[in-house]
Amino acid sequence: MVQWRDSKVSRNGVDLAVRTWSADKSPTVILVHGYPDANHVWEKVAERLSRHFKVVAYDVRGAGNSSVPQGRAAYKLRELRNDLHAVMDAVSPDEKVHLVGHDWGSIQTWESVTDPGAEQRIASYTTLSGPCLDHVGQWMKARLREQEIGAVLNQLAHSWYIGLFQLPVLAPTLWKAGLAKVWPQVLRRTENLHSEVSATQQQDGVHGIELYRANMLPCLLKPRERHTKVPVQLIVAREDNYVRPAMLEDLPQWTDRLWRREIDCGHWSPLLQYPDVTAGWISEFIQHVEGAPASEALKRAQVNADPQPAADSSHPGTGNYASTKHPQERSGAE
Repeated sequence: MVQWRDSKVSRNGVDLAVRTWSADKSPTVILVHGYPDANHVWEKVAERLSRHFKVVAYDVRGAGNSSVPQGRAAYKLRELRNDLHAVMDAVSPDEKVHLVGHDWGSIQTWESVTDPGAEQRIASYTTLSGPCLDHVGQWMKARLREQEIGAVLNQLAHSWYIGLFQLPVLAPTLWKAGLAKVWPQVLRRTENLHSEVSATQQQDGVHGIELYRANMLPCLLKPRERHTKVPVQLIVAREDNYVRPAMLEDLPQWTDRLWRREIDCGHWSPLLQYPDVTAGWISEFIQHVEGAPASEALKRAQVNADPQPAADSSHPGTGNYASTKHPQERSGAE
């Protein structure tokens, strides 16, 4: 097993706990976790990726061993964006990085990926179960305009917890009253996953609620138009109970280069149950962006044609979605 090294990155009084695998390798891959997790949720994927790349995962503010800033404004997307850039500058000051985000780690990373000129600092982006909030707002507006109310209602039904998190007392109280201790049981019952209790689970659950309160309503009610030139790989968990695949349908209009791959599993399963598949897809994508020929599977997964044809441009994306029905039987890198 590849060992890691712990360090910290500081920005404006906030210390971010950083874990690095294979520091002597290149390029650098940065993994950003979601809610209510800390960077340990990436361990299985990180160990596999570290065979080929320098891998970095950090605890976002308010989670794990990072600082817990006070005030809702401290959790706005721009603060999270600036944290990510501080980590990028610390671990890879002279080279572009490859980003991977899951859940809120993906939501917040979209803020950087869709910044003007992001492609000058970010070589590629793999997103799992965490859409850009502005894209979600635009998707909802489009569906209501087209009178596809059922699609919006379906997603809202799966996002019931967002309304709960807006309440001032109830959600934090649930974590303090025992939800933190039984969180592994929740994952086992909902996705048949086996995980250990995290030492910081209660504080991760309580403080992470501010992510929803600081960002959800402003972005959904007044969504911006957010495009990116960064190559994007979208990994869709078809059985995700929180982010429904239909909500990701419009992503081609916001991306210049997009690959979409699907897997039959739930929200956390790509990280905890199928790390071989997930790490394989991430590795294959990064290697292609770095110049390797695309595999047949990756060619099938391309949704948007490359506006600047690469070496294998004689095989343009077909628009079909690459998927796997039995991920446990696949290596992920075909």
